[in-house]
Amino acid sequence: PLPAKPSPLKPVTHALPQEEERQWHSEIVHGRASLKAYRHPAPYRVPVLVLHFRSHFPELLDLYTHFVEHAAASLGVPITGTARLPTQRSLWTVIRGPFVHKKSQENFHRLVHKRAIRAFDTHPEVSNKFVMYLQRHAIEGVGMRVVSWQRVPVGVGRQLIENVASHLRLGEVPVAEQIQQLGQQIVAEEM
Repeated sequence: PLPAKPSPLKPVTHALPQEEERQWHSEIVHGRASLKAYRHPAPYRVPVLVLHFRSHFPELLDLYTHFVEHAAASLGVPITGTARLPTQRSLWTVIRGPFVHKKSQENFHRLVHKRAIRAFDTHPEVSNKFVMYLQRHAIEGVGMRVVSWQRVPVGVGRQLIENVASHLRLGEVPVAEQIQQLGQQIVAEEM
């Protein structure tokens, strides 16, 4: 009999949030990619990004979302875990032959696997660099869609109203006599 193969080492599936965690993530540690990524806390839970990933290959999709989680941990972006969205299934039937073999048909199906990750409480510059980094290191066969929100400072509405009001000519309302003269002129031209 052949000797039994030793079981492969299982990665640690949790990371404890410790004070030296940030220092540890800023250093090069070989083998760290097998660990689950550290998740930074999101105290305010203000949504900044929603990342949607799609692929026909679930292994590639899981690999890329693992990479995204580690990239977010390295940049200090608070994210949720990877959410598995419902798989989109497309089915269609094709006739094998157009004439004699019309009753012989062939069925095909295509599965599109989807994942989503949300990011919170991040400065717009950091979130833009995060998205650019992900686009630069994209894997072929995995599509990415990004939904981002931009925050504006308090008081922007009042500034917009004042800006619009400065362009309007308020107070130059015609007098009743001017309106009557204009009306008489229109009637005279029409008659």
